[in-house]
Parts: sequence; structure tokens; C-alpha cells
Amino acid sequence: MAHFKFAVSAAFAVSLAACATDNGYQTEHFEAEPAIALLQALSADDMKGRKVGTPENARARAMIVERFEALGIAPGSDGYELPFTYGTFADPKTGADAQPESSGVNVLGRIEGTADRDIAMIITAHYDHVGEIDGEIYNGADDNASGVIGLLAAAEYFAANPPQHDVLLLAFDAEEDRLGGSIAFVADPPAPLDNVALNLNFDMLSRGDNGKLWASGTAHWPEMKPIVASVAAEAPVQIEMGFDEGESRDDWTLLSDHAAFFRAGIPHLYLGVEDHPDYHKPTDDFDKVDQDWFLRSVDSVVMVAIEMDDRLGDIYTMRQTASD
Repeated sequence: MAHFKFAVSAAFAVSLAACATDNGYQTEHFEAEPAIALLQALSADDMKGRKVGTPENARARAMIVERFEALGIAPGSDGYELPFTYGTFADPKTGADAQPESSGVNVLGRIEGTADRDIAMIITAHYDHVGEIDGEIYNGADDNASGVIGLLAAAEYFAANPPQHDVLLLAFDAEEDRLGGSIAFVADPPAPLDNVALNLNFDMLSRGDNGKLWASGTAHWPEMKPIVASVAAEAPVQIEMGFDEGESRDDWTLLSDHAAFFRAGIPHLYLGVEDHPDYHKPTDDFDKVDQDWFLRSVDSVVMVAIEMDDRLGDIYTMRQTASD
């Protein structure tokens, strides 16, 4: 681990200096230089696309744990790593297993809130991608190294500015393989999810090719619309609400890790950009990221997290009312 840490630091020292001098946008809620360096590290060719079950996926996980430790983020009750199995189900006609069992490892950190009320927000982003296909590496800079940076930026902010309510920080594995990590977590959480008010999911935060960051989920939970609108009025990127109604890819409700929470009756908000020409292609690379826009996007999602923490009591009441 120590040897790997040195390798990352040495490899990206030049990158850090370049970010510090060339970037025009000054972040407000997190440090830009480590964020850009880690985005580049996670999406480098030697990570081979971070496919679940590979050594490179394990290296990505180690980077996240290392960052949690550096920020002083406490692990869950069973440690940072939560191994799981997924994928096996019985064919309804034969009763035989229709899929082989697979395994992955989620990463969990926790920040305790300052208020007396025992409710929590879970912030999520998946760290896996699709690996190598036909000899080409799918680096997944936008999908979803960028979301991991958003998760870690929120961790950085709340570590320095303790939230009112408990915040769980979950880096999911196997999202690209049938949403394996999130489904496994919700099905068998380390603690009951009865007190969870909200899942805030970050998936694809860096490619604002049309300048828009989308907040999906408010069609299901309209009481959150004014909360999102209040952040959008101050955010450094354009935030719009949508992609939570309609058909196919016009409705993102079941397309990422928040789907498991939605099915469990837990309110969610999914923040991400629209599909772009490099989506799920070997060209989703670090050098395609507009770093200025990306840093603005990450600042924006941290602003959403802050506002959601402020309003979490109202959101939890919304959940309770919906379940009555």
C-alpha cells in the first residue's frame, strides 16, 4: 500500500502543479488539485477500465479507502470494505441458476451528524467501469471516475464542516454489471435503512458538453423541487430537473444505483450529465474532460448535499408520509 501511494504521488506531481496554475475556476467546497489528480489516476490506461473483480478494480478501491483515511472518514462498523455476492437467480421455468454468482466489494465511510435526530443521508457513486472489450480499454473518466470525485469532495467538505445528520458515503462496485453493488447493499445493509431519508447519487459529473447538470428524481418526490431550485439559483453550473419520466433512456429512475433505493421507497436524487458521444466507449478519457466545468460541477453537487442535509428532516417526513 505504501509503495502504491508513492507511485501515485510521484506520477501526478506535475499534473497537480499544472492544475494549480492553469485552472481558472477556484473551488469553494473542496481542493481542486487532489480531485483532478485522482480523476486522472482512476481513468488512466493502467487501470484497465476498473472492471469488477479485477486487480485494477481493487486498486481503484484502495485509492478511495486511502482518501477516506486521509480525510479522517470513519469506516462502517465492519470496516471500509463490504464484500458481496450478486447475480445468481433461478430460471422460473427450470429452477436452475440462470446466471453464475459474481462478487464485488463496496466501500463505506461514515460521518456522524451533530443533531440529536437519528436520520441519515447516503451519498453514492460507483467506482467500477466495463474494463477491456476486444482489446480496447474503456477508461470511464466520466462514467464514473467523475462521480467518485464528487463523492470524495462531499466527504472532504463534511469532514471539515460536520453535517447536521449522519452521512454515509458509499462507493458502489458492479454498477456496470446489473447494478450489483447497490442491489446487494439495499437487500442486506449493515444496519436497517429505516432512518435513511435520502440517497444522493452521483453518476457522470464531468462532461457538460451542453453546459447542463441534471437532477433526476423530483418527479417522484416533488417536495424536493424547491430545494433543488434554491441550489440551482446559486450553483456555478446550470442545474435542471428532469429525466425522471417518460420511456427508455428519457427516464433515469432505474438506470443507476439509486434504483435500489427507489424500489425500497427511499427518496433519491440522481445528479449527472446526459449521454455524450464517448459514453460507454473507449474514448471516455481524462483528456476529454473540461476541467473548469468539471470543478464547477463538483462544487455544485456538494452544494446540493449541503442543502439536502439542511432540509433532511423535511425529506424524511416526506418519506414517512409516502409510506403511510
